[in-house]
Amino acid sequence: MMLTLARGIGQGRRIALLNVFGMVFVAGMVQVSMLVLGLATLLHSYPLALDVLRWVGAAYLVWLGIKMLKVSRQRSDAVLKPRMMTGWQAVKEGAINSLTNPKSLLFMFAFLPQFVNPETGPVWLQLLVLGSIQKLAGILSLGSVAMASGTVGQWLARNPRLLVWQQRFTGVVMMGLGAKLLLGGGAVSAPR
Repeated sequence: MMLTLARGIGQGRRIALLNVFGMVFVAGMVQVSMLVLGLATLLHSYPLALDVLRWVGAAYLVWLGIKMLKVSRQRSDAVLKPRMMTGWQAVKEGAINSLTNPKSLLFMFAFLPQFVNPETGPVWLQLLVLGSIQKLAGILSLGSVAMASGTVGQWLARNPRLLVWQQRFTGVVMMGLGAKLLLGGGAVSAPR
C-alpha cells in the first residue's frame, strides 16, 4: 500500500493504477497459480524457501527506499518535476513488489485453503475462485488508494517542497520496513 500511495502522490493516478495492476493482476496470476499448484506444501516442507523470499523482499524494500531518497535529494536541489515512470516500469515494479512480499503469499497459502471443501468440487477450482476473489478485492481496495493518492498528489504538486518531504518520508518508511523484515522483526513463518 505504501508503494501505491507513493506512486499516486509522486507520479499520478495513471502510474499508481498501473502499479496496482502489476501488484494484483500480474503478480496475482503467478500467486494464484502457485496456490492452485499446491506450492504451499513447498513452504511447509522447506521453511528456508520462505526465508529466502523474505530476504529478497526485504532487500527490495530497502532498495526502493534508497531510490526514493535519492530522487528526493535531486528534487530538493532543483525542485524539479519528477521524472515520470513509464507504464511498463510501474507494472513491473508493482509485480516485483508483490511477488517478493512473503506475507502476501502466506496469507493466500494459509487463509484461503481453510475455505476449501473437497466434497463440493475440485480443490484446484475452489482455490482458483477464492484466489481470484481475493485479487478482485485487492484491485478494488488498492485502486481506491491509487485514485485518492493521485488526488493528493495533484494538491501537493502545487507545493513541490512538500512533495520532496513526502518522498523522503516514504523512502525512510520503506527502508525501515525492509530492515524490520530482514532482521526478523516482521518475521513470517510457514503455516503449520
